[in-house]
Amino acid sequence: MSIYQTARFQVKKEALADCEAAIHKFLEYVRANEPKTILYISLQQSDDPTRFLHYFIFEDEAARDRHSNSIGIDHFTSILYPNLVEPVEFTEYTNFAST
Repeated sequence: MSIYQTARFQVKKEALADCEAAIHKFLEYVRANEPKTILYISLQQSDDPTRFLHYFIFEDEAARDRHSNSIGIDHFTSILYPNLVEPVEFTEYTNFAST
């Protein structure tokens, strides 16, 4: 069963460029190394570019575990986490309806 999650976070303004670069590099890693990550999208808030919403879908629990324990996530969070305004807010969803 697919797993749907979001990660909402805000970065420090002075670290925005570094965090944006880390996000781009991380999504390249996911695309190249995580075939069972069905979707990973990074949305940047229009009226406040320091705020992000990441939306991702994993094929199953094994895919989420692979993602969560990857060298890609380690590198990404080593840049992102020290530059956050507050901790990332993760939320898991179930697919209620889709087209």
